[in-house]
Amino acid sequence: MKNEHFIKEKLVLASKSPRRAEILSAVNWPFEAIAANIDESHNESEDAVAYVKRLAATKARVVADGLSSGLVLGADTVVIVQGEILGQPRDAEDARRMLHLLSGKWHEVLTGVALMRARDSHVLVDIETTRVRFAAMSDTEIDWYVATGEPMDKAGAYAIQGKAALFIEEIEGDYFNIVGLPVRLVYELARRIQAI
Repeated sequence: MKNEHFIKEKLVLASKSPRRAEILSAVNWPFEAIAANIDESHNESEDAVAYVKRLAATKARVVADGLSSGLVLGADTVVIVQGEILGQPRDAEDARRMLHLLSGKWHEVLTGVALMRARDSHVLVDIETTRVRFAAMSDTEIDWYVATGEPMDKAGAYAIQGKAALFIEEIEGDYFNIVGLPVRLVYELARRIQAI
């Protein structure tokens, strides 16, 4: 059964993330993707939760402003380890630094999710948190992984659905959240916003 039987409004993904698109496609949820080009700078006064919620809502708002209908989905994911927010690495050296921080430790993956109805700008914002434990990684393993290029556009410098799966010992929570889109939470928000 297709999702449109439950969710009547068109979904617009405010992102060009191939991972988010793959997750929506995997659950057979029709959508259109429109990139939301926003400033993703972190304000020093924001904690990680406020940061990802703000970015998700801003992405949804920017795209919704150009539409007359549909549900606009904004999302933003970060990794938190020892109190530090890890976004996407700036370069290979930054990716190595992040992987050294993650090696042998638990960390949290936070995704802020915003769903905005374009016609009236009604918005719901929530967050999903998943805990992940990395195995200890040697310098050789970190260098190999960085050399694959996979870490470069990923929060926390790794892709659990890719080669980094070799180093993941345990997860607690929503796997899809680690990939970049907690699709169950999106579905719950879509049902709630349609009832308003």
